[in-house]
Amino acid sequence: MSRPSHKEINHKIKQAKEAVLENRISIINPISTAADALELDIDIRHIPNILIYLLNEITPNDYAGQYPPQRSYEDEIKDSELLAFQWLSRKLGCRVYLKFAIKENQLWLVSLHQVRKMRGE
Repeated sequence: MSRPSHKEINHKIKQAKEAVLENRISIINPISTAADALELDIDIRHIPNILIYLLNEITPNDYAGQYPPQRSYEDEIKDSELLAFQWLSRKLGCRVYLKFAIKENQLWLVSLHQVRKMRGE
């Protein structure tokens, strides 16, 4: 069986929800995240509130990451597994891409933006 399993993904989503509810959130690249958030009509200060809605929308079937998960090269979360999801968000009314890592019970937001079309699409 390839990793991550549905059970592993469910566990990571649960950990992410707990981290958000306890305000244990860090953002890897705040400037890029703020710009992406504006495209979603979200003020970066409201990301913690939005994240709980988004995490409640996703399921293991929305996992869009690699098997096994890619590992981060960012210093703060070096070698942590990156979990990526794509889905049609009811809250935001568009297809959303969310990537995060969990390190020491902290949610590290790596990406949050509208799904971008690939060149040639």
